[in-house]
Amino acid sequence: MDRRHFLRGASAALAAASSGAWAATDPSSPPPAGPAAPPPRAPLSPQFAPPAALAPIRARPDRIVAISSCTRPFRAQGPRIEAERIGRKTVIHNYGHGGSGWSLSWGSADYAVRLALAADARELAVIGCGAIGLTTALVAQRAGLRVRIYAKDRFPDVRSFFATGVWSPDSRVCTTEYATPAFEKRWEEMARISFRRYQTLLGLPGEPIEWRDGYVLSDIPFDQPLPARHEDQEPSYPSLDSKLLDDLSPAAVPLAPGEHPFPVPHVARYSQMTFNISAYSRLLMDDFLHAGGELHTREFDNPRQFSDLHEKVLINATGYGARALLGDDSIIPIRGQTARLIPQPEVDYGISWRGHNLYAVPRRDGVLVQAQSASDFNNPDDTPDRAASVAAVAKLASLFG
Repeated sequence: MDRRHFLRGASAALAAASSGAWAATDPSSPPPAGPAAPPPRAPLSPQFAPPAALAPIRARPDRIVAISSCTRPFRAQGPRIEAERIGRKTVIHNYGHGGSGWSLSWGSADYAVRLALAADARELAVIGCGAIGLTTALVAQRAGLRVRIYAKDRFPDVRSFFATGVWSPDSRVCTTEYATPAFEKRWEEMARISFRRYQTLLGLPGEPIEWRDGYVLSDIPFDQPLPARHEDQEPSYPSLDSKLLDDLSPAAVPLAPGEHPFPVPHVARYSQMTFNISAYSRLLMDDFLHAGGELHTREFDNPRQFSDLHEKVLINATGYGARALLGDDSIIPIRGQTARLIPQPEVDYGISWRGHNLYAVPRRDGVLVQAQSASDFNNPDDTPDRAASVAAVAKLASLFG
């Protein structure tokens, strides 16, 4: 339809609707000038249905089908993305993303591949097959490189598979003292590159990436800080997302008591991008192999073994494994544990209960319930604690009566 014709038609329709509304709401007034007054009209019915009621989460311990625990590779300085010579090899490090591995994966891969191209790479070895390794391999393929991945484990047996699966680009990515202007600039570029890539993956079969609404709950007003927990040993983290990326996601909307079903005094609705990791990891692996990528099972105990590889340029994407492989004590383990409940397709919203360390994420493979503890920081123990997940599920159940 011609755009000008559409605008003229729309203007005429709006004018007619306005006249009808006037006649219906003020019949005692004189009719508008013209040969005849328009006939009375019934009040216009609403054009949009009210929001559907939220389906309750069936939060019961007997619906837990999996409990996963892993260690996230946190570095106070932020991710290590730099090149060094080890023997005759150029090794480009790309690890230490804390809780932001999935969120920053495409942008950090872009940085690492730039360094590989600067080293005149034609073939590339990627060490590690988690979120960072696999996306780095794909970015390198798109840059024209022949890529081989060498890894001991692959999905679903890598730490990345046990992530919560939400867009959280500043989750434990560095400490406040290291959030310099230079770091913020590089972090913002990595985050925006990743965000743009994720928008191209929406609507694919299996819904690997999708947007979900969520509700943040609070016992105290949102403008009041939470009480400090003396047992919490974690450092201070910068709020980079709200500072530098406020244009990427809709702002949270405070809700009145009648606009939500939760038994807490303060509630706001937000929108967040989520990763259905089972479908997403399969998509990444299929794309890598379809583009001619090779995957070799190989374990490395020390960097001297890199000399055994054919490729002259390597990207080290071993995540937490880099602590032992390179003796890098700057990597601090942060324990994380999730429980997965039986899938509820009707549950299409997440929950974050401020001050209660409760977080629930709706995914296609189940409702993920995160169990957090004050002792998670610098805790290398990845043994699942069922009691902690049962307690988190019980706390979630308290929101549904």
